[in-house]
Amino acid sequence: MNVVFISGNRAWGGSEELWSAAAAVLAADGHRVTVFKSGVDESEPRIRRLRGLSCRIRDLARFPLMPRSLFTLVRTLSSAAAYGHEAVRLLVGLALSRRPDLVLVSQGGNHDGYFLAEVCRRLRLPYAIVSHKASELYWPADGQQKTIAAVYRAALACFFVSEHSRRLTEEQFGFPLPGAAVVRNPFLVPWEPRTDWPDDRNEWRLACIGRLHPKEKGQDLLLRVLARRPWRDRPMSVTFYGEGLQRASLERMAQNLGLTNVTFAGFVHDVPAIWSGHHGLILPSRCEGLPIVLVEAMLSGRVAIVTDVGGNAEVVEDGASGYVAAAATEGALDEAMERAWNERRRWREVGAAAAARIRKLIPPEPERCFADRLIELAGSASSTSSSEAGKTSR
Repeated sequence: MNVVFISGNRAWGGSEELWSAAAAVLAADGHRVTVFKSGVDESEPRIRRLRGLSCRIRDLARFPLMPRSLFTLVRTLSSAAAYGHEAVRLLVGLALSRRPDLVLVSQGGNHDGYFLAEVCRRLRLPYAIVSHKASELYWPADGQQKTIAAVYRAALACFFVSEHSRRLTEEQFGFPLPGAAVVRNPFLVPWEPRTDWPDDRNEWRLACIGRLHPKEKGQDLLLRVLARRPWRDRPMSVTFYGEGLQRASLERMAQNLGLTNVTFAGFVHDVPAIWSGHHGLILPSRCEGLPIVLVEAMLSGRVAIVTDVGGNAEVVEDGASGYVAAAATEGALDEAMERAWNERRRWREVGAAAAARIRKLIPPEPERCFADRLIELAGSASSTSSSEAGKTSR
């Protein structure tokens, strides 16, 4: 099969893991794989892996003979011009290439890549869409709705990483998606259950993992809760893992609040090592799809304290396999943390329940499952195309 992957994300994050892992599976199986991505980083390990598997990779955020730094400046000055350029680059690239059996358009949200899917629709190519997040924080403008509706209705399938994302997308767009399905992201921890447990005699340690972006990830909420008197005096610490444009401001906020039980550790590649030294995960997020870090924490047998956003409550049973704050507010987060703290002697038991539950919801190889679904879609599209061609010739 000839499969094309399109990603409009300009940075590498959790939403890039599924398409890139599925692309690697297909390429290793001998399928022809082409990637169109905005802002290709050749140092990214997944990009290097795809290159090594002979995948063709085209950077949508490039202009012939223009230095990347200058194009970045143009994009900063006019996002509309940048989006238009990327759409034209994709149009030309697809038009001049061998017709794909299937195109997958990967979105970080649920409508940020619709203009790329529109190119596929205009070219009458068989395509599917995968959306990694839907949030009340981000609604499509009314002027975009007509094109978005056309794009989603013409897609062979619409994939989401949580039931919440599917449902909210239907609410925001105002029509049902009969071809919608929930898929799972790959993870970076072993599938085999862990039996270790960090020493908890002197301190309880939580990890807050994710992009340092308070608007979505809510790290500011957690810092304010930790600044409250009970938490200042308790033997508990939080390590923030990740990078982002707001790291310096979050560090200054922690310093200004006088927090001594908070550490910013930056980005780390060795995810399993995080759970060798931490008893649980805490996510004060304001919006999510289904966090990969939550799946990884549960697979590792660690307790999770999360807000009721995205698909968090779809996998975490409050009080049984983790703790769910009713909302992304200081009060709700404080209440959930307090309940968890009062039951800290059960954390290992709760972590074991989480490990058992998540293995019922997530397959061992999500990327293989997704790749198989894409090939099935491609085969179906090819059969339909051949059938229609036969009818035309008759």
